[in-house]
Amino acid sequence: MNSRPASRRTVLTAAAVAAAAATAPSAFAATPTHTHVDRLRPPRRNDLIDYHAWTSYRDFRSGDSDGVRPVPGPRPGMVLAAPAGTVDYTDPHTGRTAAWEYATWTSPVHTPRVPAGEVITSWNADTPRGTWMRTELRGTYSDGTRTPWYTTGIWTSGDGDDVPRRTSVDDQSDGKSDIWTDTFAISDPDSGLRLTSYRLRVTLYRTPDGDATPTVRRVGAMASDIPARFEVPATRPGPARGIELDVPRYSQNIHEGQYPQYDGGGEAWCSPTSSEMIIEYWGRKPSGDDLAWVNPDYRDPQVCHAARMTYDYAYEGCGNWPFNAAYAATYDRMQGVVTRCASLHDAERLVAAGIPVITSQSFTESELDGAGYGTSGHLMTVIGFTEDGDVIANDPASHDNPSVRNVYKRRQFENIWLRTKRHNEKGEVRSGTGGVCYVYFPTRLTGRQRRVLREMGIR
Repeated sequence: MNSRPASRRTVLTAAAVAAAAATAPSAFAATPTHTHVDRLRPPRRNDLIDYHAWTSYRDFRSGDSDGVRPVPGPRPGMVLAAPAGTVDYTDPHTGRTAAWEYATWTSPVHTPRVPAGEVITSWNADTPRGTWMRTELRGTYSDGTRTPWYTTGIWTSGDGDDVPRRTSVDDQSDGKSDIWTDTFAISDPDSGLRLTSYRLRVTLYRTPDGDATPTVRRVGAMASDIPARFEVPATRPGPARGIELDVPRYSQNIHEGQYPQYDGGGEAWCSPTSSEMIIEYWGRKPSGDDLAWVNPDYRDPQVCHAARMTYDYAYEGCGNWPFNAAYAATYDRMQGVVTRCASLHDAERLVAAGIPVITSQSFTESELDGAGYGTSGHLMTVIGFTEDGDVIANDPASHDNPSVRNVYKRRQFENIWLRTKRHNEKGEVRSGTGGVCYVYFPTRLTGRQRRVLREMGIR
């Protein structure tokens, strides 16, 4: 994503950034000055990040169910068994109002290891024609009060006229916290207020008197409280030195101008292009029928398909993080989560185990040698590390497929990815993602892969 205008994504950690900006000088040196906290030894991962998910038959039998039934088997799930009622829903993007049968499942209360400043939900599900789902989050603050039920996604794996448009929900706030597209965030982190626990609610919908049902196989959330910092501690090369995974290379830029109804390709398609690379690394891809709608003159039609299937009609783009993970999980025996890495060592352990990772970062052109662009938000794929520990990335912001492979300096990459605050080209304080990433993986894994994922809280 090359110098894309700021969007709602840039308000992540917005309150902390605003507080910093209030006391910051009007101009900054080329190299930011750093506070003492920037030089502190980073806390252990468990003190920063908590990913938790409900994925098993036993998990789905827990919590509160109203019309939802858990399904056992090699890949457990939960389905709409007996409607709890019927509700009308007006699609804000089409104006169409329709009646839907629904059932709900509400998770047990989860208390993360870290009282959280941010929470990002993600889910894996199948939604046949005439079905869709909504995910919600409700939490308890450290002052003892509770949030409202926040919608974190209205989602369907298809996009026909028989279902609502896939969308996030704008303008959700209670004065203490906000939903920014796909992210719950404490409005004023400097106040000390945090989210100490939460529940997730999944509502399954289908056409009245129908027999189809969504099947939810994973629902979870990443809660975190990453320190506000312009610079993260440097790390030494780890176990992935000299390892490069054989990940397909796809350029987003060759699609510039294609399908403006899905944000027009080019710099807007970094997220679905990265997702498609990893989906195909694991041996999955869209079928010929899936791609029949794509103009046959367009190269790499699977990238066009990924953009269509991740498009968020409220965000007006394909960069909704959970929507990308959910899309990846629509493929046979695939799973996808949105989480954070605490350091570049997390990415190294994943790569060493054969699991590439999609990273989200923002930077000016001068902060990442060799990129040749700056961006307010961009996704790329870490596929390996050189013997010196530098990062090998499939960067879709390249002019053609062969040039997608890039090597970026370790120190530069880890800082632009893991920091939570940055300066843009004008010297203004903006947010960073603090290590947000997508991790996609199949149900069948090696022991080493399972162990590495488990160490990140992913099971």
